[in-house]
Amino acid sequence: MSNLEDMGIDMSRRNPVPRPLTDSERQRLDEFIDSIHYSTRYSDNEYEYRHVQLPKAMLKAIPVEYHDKSKGTLKLLWEEEWRAMGITQSLGWEHYEVHEPEPHILLFKRPLNYQPPAQ
Repeated sequence: MSNLEDMGIDMSRRNPVPRPLTDSERQRLDEFIDSIHYSTRYSDNEYEYRHVQLPKAMLKAIPVEYHDKSKGTLKLLWEEEWRAMGITQSLGWEHYEVHEPEPHILLFKRPLNYQPPAQ
């Protein structure tokens, strides 16, 4: 977990542990998968970034436990959570921020030249 904190990810904005989707929740979200938009990657000296734009209507279908009522956005999602919602990306991406003016836009980053752990 310290790796996530090293990346500047505020763990208090996540569920304490990943909260799996039920089968019915997953089915409700499936209809939106083809409408998820992925930005091109961009980078600075340390990380590469991309943003993922969810269809606005999808927010209403996402379980309440994924929402941060104090900010009016989604919480920062664990990889198991965003993958279960239908977001598909290569390994190493971390959800680190939600664009508050547009809560359907999720911001992701990973270290430059990320190499997945050897199996």
